[in-house]
Amino acid sequence: MPIVRWDPFSDLVQMRDEIGRWFEDVDRPRERTSSVWAPQVDIRETDKEITIKADLPGMNMEDIDVSVDENQLIIKGERKQEKKEEEKDYVRVERSYGSFYRSFNIGVPVKEDQIKASYKDGVLKVAIPKAEAKKPKKIAISDK
Repeated sequence: MPIVRWDPFSDLVQMRDEIGRWFEDVDRPRERTSSVWAPQVDIRETDKEITIKADLPGMNMEDIDVSVDENQLIIKGERKQEKKEEEKDYVRVERSYGSFYRSFNIGVPVKEDQIKASYKDGVLKVAIPKAEAKKPKKIAISDK
């Protein structure tokens, strides 16, 4: 068996080289071909209603679907990619495109037939009026 000189730093050098390969092309621009995205939302609750605002810039109203299923509000749609314009063999795409699906547990009884949704300036606003909560009925106790 041959005698091999042990170098205590060889493992560290190997690890440094491996990490260097991970970050090798970080500073090079890359085209993002597809990505997962979901619109950011604000949810506000008052005594009378729940209001949800979702940022959906650059979308057409026809590409957005809002529905209520039992206790869930569902917002889904698709942001389509515009035709890319190439200039001097360099293109940079940072905005996300594709389908999205968001669902929210409402958690309180609502008036489903009075829910209203509007879309203006890239913001979807959904107003969900709360239904009257059922109050417990007091039952009189008799001595019979």
